[in-house]
Amino acid sequence: MTESSEGGPEIHFYNTLGRRRERLRPRVPGRVGVYTCGPTVYAASHIGNLRTFVFEDLLRRALELRGLEVTQVMNLTDVDDKTIRDAKETGKSLAEVTDPWVDAFFRDLDRLHVQRAHEYPRATDHVPEMIALVERLIERGHAYEREGSVFFRIASDEDYGKLSGIDLEGVQQGERVASDEYGKDDARDFVLWKAAKEGEPSWESPWGEGRPGWHIECSAMSMRYLGESFDIHCGGVDNIFPHHDNEIAQSESATGETFVATWLHAEHLIVDGQKMSKSLGNLYTLDDLLERGVDLRAVRYLFLSVHYRQKLNFTFEALDGAVAALRRLDEMRFRLDHAREGEGGPRLAKAAAVLRRDFRAALADDLNTSAALAAVHGFVRKVNVAIEKVELGRGDKEAVTSALADADSVLGVLDPAAWDAGGDTAGDGLDDDAVEELVRQRQAARESREFAEADRLRDELVEAGIVLEDTPQGPRWKRR
Repeated sequence: MTESSEGGPEIHFYNTLGRRRERLRPRVPGRVGVYTCGPTVYAASHIGNLRTFVFEDLLRRALELRGLEVTQVMNLTDVDDKTIRDAKETGKSLAEVTDPWVDAFFRDLDRLHVQRAHEYPRATDHVPEMIALVERLIERGHAYEREGSVFFRIASDEDYGKLSGIDLEGVQQGERVASDEYGKDDARDFVLWKAAKEGEPSWESPWGEGRPGWHIECSAMSMRYLGESFDIHCGGVDNIFPHHDNEIAQSESATGETFVATWLHAEHLIVDGQKMSKSLGNLYTLDDLLERGVDLRAVRYLFLSVHYRQKLNFTFEALDGAVAALRRLDEMRFRLDHAREGEGGPRLAKAAAVLRRDFRAALADDLNTSAALAAVHGFVRKVNVAIEKVELGRGDKEAVTSALADADSVLGVLDPAAWDAGGDTAGDGLDDDAVEELVRQRQAARESREFAEADRLRDELVEAGIVLEDTPQGPRWKRR
């Protein structure tokens, strides 16, 4: 395996552009510019959206673990058909409609421990840049005006569709190609600037009052903060066509330069094997999950447990599995806290070094989180064996804690204390007397061989943030 200049194996990603695995080669050595498609702020994000945002958080953290300086930009789409519709129906301004949803979006990011991007540009704050980009496209013969609207001429771009590989000859109007009311030269052309309609927000432009199209927003804002060419662009697979194809076409037609080197796309999240939809009642937000008593730490773990390019089948049984996996990690930490180090030197230093090596190798291989988590759990098993055999050497506790902290700088789920500070918990608070009583009842159930009741009581304690360990001297507990 080839080593990179940052130390560790070279980073490779599966580039949607070209459908091949490629080595990451930052345009500026040591620095990576990342643009991530953000939400349209007209409703709460559902867990499918949030899975993509967690993937993008993982990407940034993994790059930073390797010592790269990352600049992440995520747009907020606050002007489009949905936000305008809601503003008209409520009689409010766009800002009055969208601001509460922006706040809700940031609250969800915080709940899932997603690091904030460096910039969150709003479309309404960057209309001048969008107008300037449209003007460049007209000047270069790639766009034309009709009745106050401006369209991109797809026929002028011989590489159009190179990201998705779509055959435009077979595309009819209405098949995921925007069908606008304004006249076009070709039904497949897409809108860059929309002429104003009565009662809708609009801005002055060389073509009259109007508003930007969705696709031009991302091109203008990404180039404003990252330059006309940058390293990585992310989104969900549903963005590939037409949105990202259109971004590439208009950006490269305007500049004559490669827009983005690497395109990464997260697969869909499905629920119980079915596509999420309101009609099926399986479209969940984080608030919906919290009402059901779900541990959001387990939600993040579940998102990370499946490779970003694979469909994630969200089930409550899978969440239970994530809770169990985290419980094993927490119990090892608890046991480690109470274990005694021997007089000899550290004996787990080699295992910690193997974890660091395997963990970084997994992430360098197109963010292989399944392999990364397997490395963590393999390390946990080794630590448990050392504790059980009373084989901890001096300095082993620090070596274990440091190695896990290194991994958790990317995963963001291994330290329960960090999540307890977050404020959104699934369990009710229990005072010490209540905890002691539940521990006593569980122990009595175990002694009476009422194992189902003992398991139920243990789960109640875990949901309340209590870590429990059974020892020869009796059960011990502590708060996470």
